[in-house]
Amino acid sequence: MNFTPPSVSRVHQFSRLSLVSVAVLALSACGALWGKPADAKSANAKATDAKGAVKTTAAPWNAAILQAIRLFPEGGGYSTGKDAFDALREAVHWEDDRPALRPKSAKPSFCSGGTYVAFLVMLAQQQFDGKLSLTPDVWRLLMVDNQRDGEGVWGRWNANGPGTARLFFETGAGRNFTDWSQAQPGDFLKVFWNEVIGAQESGHSVIFMGTETKDSEEMVTFWSSNQPDGYGVKSVPRSKIKRAIFSRLETPNKLSTVSKMPGQDDFLTSLQQTVVTPEAAAKMVGIKEW
Repeated sequence: MNFTPPSVSRVHQFSRLSLVSVAVLALSACGALWGKPADAKSANAKATDAKGAVKTTAAPWNAAILQAIRLFPEGGGYSTGKDAFDALREAVHWEDDRPALRPKSAKPSFCSGGTYVAFLVMLAQQQFDGKLSLTPDVWRLLMVDNQRDGEGVWGRWNANGPGTARLFFETGAGRNFTDWSQAQPGDFLKVFWNEVIGAQESGHSVIFMGTETKDSEEMVTFWSSNQPDGYGVKSVPRSKIKRAIFSRLETPNKLSTVSKMPGQDDFLTSLQQTVVTPEAAAKMVGIKEW
């Protein structure tokens, strides 16, 4: 397969993809889309507090995720109807033997669609920079094409329950955890507005931005497609979040294993009709308890 999309000179020009017929996911003569990934150790620095004590290890890919969301328009409207799904397919699909990513086309939008497009834009930026190497066959599997919950990559991300966490666990691309003290801006986060995991849940797929105390109440800030306006940053009291699971991208090259995953994840598919215990869900995403 010939996989040589049009070229651009720098990654920051990725924001102009909505103006061209096909999104640019490859380098020009200066490199190949599936070139050798760069060493990410330089980004794996130690964060320190005001006294110089080590707080935590910086997540090397989180900064790239935060960079990707800057390419999205503000607002655009929120919808879970056919208009939003049509817009998502326009933003993420296969065209002329190459992936087409047009983040500005994904509006109106919904939460999991917004975080998924941000995820793909980040991967494309990193591959453009030579820090990631995914083959054309893998990129083809990342596209959105009417997959049902639990089916394919997008169907896993969009499913009820811990969809993103299940994908990261299956592929080994990232780590899942529930400890808020470990969270860093740029982590993917599934919040639950009720205690239910599965068919009767009320949840939200977001990118974690941080916490702060306001009027003696802890607030959680995140980016997503939020009701009613669409894309943007929102803060809610942590007390409103009944359950949460973080998913941190750590080894994105392991996404190459999506070609070996079953076409359908029966666990996630079942969550359209059933409810599972936190213990059962924890086992499926590689954490001890939830």
